[in-house]
Amino acid sequence: MLLTSIDPFVQEFERQFTQLTRQFTKDDPTAIMPMDGIRRADDVVLRFDLPGIDPGSVEVTVDRGVLTVSASRAEEFGEGERAFVRERVMGTFTRRVYLSEHLDAEAIEAAYDNGVLAVRIPVLEKAKPRKIAIHTSGDGSKAIRN
Repeated sequence: MLLTSIDPFVQEFERQFTQLTRQFTKDDPTAIMPMDGIRRADDVVLRFDLPGIDPGSVEVTVDRGVLTVSASRAEEFGEGERAFVRERVMGTFTRRVYLSEHLDAEAIEAAYDNGVLAVRIPVLEKAKPRKIAIHTSGDGSKAIRN
């Protein structure tokens, strides 16, 4: 028998990353909002790069297990100005992340600092690793029969 360590959070993020890399195109808004996902003991932190984005345009919502991050970058030209080189993408960008049922969608927190949006999602107590007590025949407990 082969025993493996399976972390559902890592599997979900790997699945989504694989899916995203397959659909990357020049016009894909996910290319504009790259994300890192970090799994810690008590939470998951998602970090989205949003350089040059007005914090007032950033919106984070959660609905039926789907976290949605939207942000907008508007064109900024003064009177008499016109672009002759245009590499920065303008418009509204959206990323969706499907949350595991092991995460507490009711307690999500978000903070924006220096062009990075950090979204913290706590892990539900029932999904946290816990130590199992081992009973021995000398402590008066019943032995488990095979």
